[in-house]
Amino acid sequence: MVKTLFLNPPSFDGFDGGAGSRYQARREIKSFWYPTWLAQPAALIPDSTLIDAPPDGIGITEALDRAAEHDLTVVHTSTPSLRNDIRFVETLKARKPEAMVGFVGAHAAVLPEETLRACPSLDFVARKEFDFTIKEIADGSRLSETAGISYWDRDKNTVVHGPERALLMDMDQLPFVVNAYKRNLTIENYYIGYLKHPYISLYTGRGCFSRCTFCLWPQTIGGHKYRVRSPEHVFEELKLAKALFPSVKEFFFDDDTFTDNRPRAEEIAHKLRTLGVAWSCNAKANVPYETLKVMRECGLRLLLVGFESGDQQILNNIRKGIRVDRAREFVKNCKRLGIKIHGTFILGLPGETRATMRQTMEYARELDVDTIQVSLAAPYPGTELYAQAVANGWLKKSDLIDVHGIQEAMLDYPDLGRDEIFRAVEDFYRSFYMRPQPILRIVKEMAQDRQECGRRLREGYEFFRFFADRRQAS
Repeated sequence: MVKTLFLNPPSFDGFDGGAGSRYQARREIKSFWYPTWLAQPAALIPDSTLIDAPPDGIGITEALDRAAEHDLTVVHTSTPSLRNDIRFVETLKARKPEAMVGFVGAHAAVLPEETLRACPSLDFVARKEFDFTIKEIADGSRLSETAGISYWDRDKNTVVHGPERALLMDMDQLPFVVNAYKRNLTIENYYIGYLKHPYISLYTGRGCFSRCTFCLWPQTIGGHKYRVRSPEHVFEELKLAKALFPSVKEFFFDDDTFTDNRPRAEEIAHKLRTLGVAWSCNAKANVPYETLKVMRECGLRLLLVGFESGDQQILNNIRKGIRVDRAREFVKNCKRLGIKIHGTFILGLPGETRATMRQTMEYARELDVDTIQVSLAAPYPGTELYAQAVANGWLKKSDLIDVHGIQEAMLDYPDLGRDEIFRAVEDFYRSFYMRPQPILRIVKEMAQDRQECGRRLREGYEFFRFFADRRQAS
């Protein structure tokens, strides 16, 4: 077994875009997601090491020192962090030329040759799912014998694309990721504004039935078939996690859409009820009242829901598969049952106008969910949105983020410029949060919990500082 390191490298302050995060930019408040996609193969290789540099505050020097102690380093990269990650690899290889270094992640999966040519020091990149790919390499398999990778043939100075690796269908083959968390991570370093702290996130399945044109993971790695672990497997991991991490206040299922398979979601919920844990998950705004009721009675606390836009035509343009009126009914049902909602919205999707941006802001205020996130449309390579942007000449910027990690507005339309879309994000947040209802909710939470009070004060400071930095950078 090759001495193996799984690494989410140092990046800009507040970078939470390691494997597991869908938003690879600074957030309005500092947040860190678990590096689940790296932790999963780390759990397959018991003697491996997992380093998640950003939440642990590990800088370049320490990360290089740690990497130099290993023979194989697997780096999770992304479109926003690629240049930074390339510099890290070049420095590592200059220090230890004999080390083998590979990239994993969506960017490398869809642009394997371009990624290798951008970084000749790399040895390989893994395409799509890479759990067993990396295990085979760590076990000593030659790159030429390993499916699912592209690699440098140093003798011929050419890039070789090996055969595809079939997607894993029996998800119960994967070991419990919480074992890797216990071995390598400090759970108190991970926090998300709308989740209880400390929390743990993990996957119960991969892939998503939906065909949203902007969504990165199903179009690049996970696919459009929802491949799931058995309810028994999920239950056993949660039971173990509860024993390993007794201080955890909430578990989050980070599947693209946990509620895509409703009978299974209900079955898992019934099993979790016996553990008495609070849990949350990603959901689409189409879950019927009956399923919501079952999940709520079995410990569901919050749903993370992508509403994206309040304009039905824009939702149709991106193939969201949701009707605005159905989403309204869904929110009313959640409120009846006491289920909290963190709603996400996107500005600058195809079809956006000044009028539709105002309409979406009004829609968000009408829904009055508990918390929101507002993002700019991000055309990641490998997505249909990226192909549309290139074909229509909408793509006016090449970088998804600026040097400070702040998300850029990349799409520019004939009647709506990217600068105007960029400025609308702050307007959106202010129009939603500067109202009596959300202010009273926040004050009530602070009054009921001293720890929550301190947390909300910190987040408020970070929120206003973020937008001050954002205005200065624009």
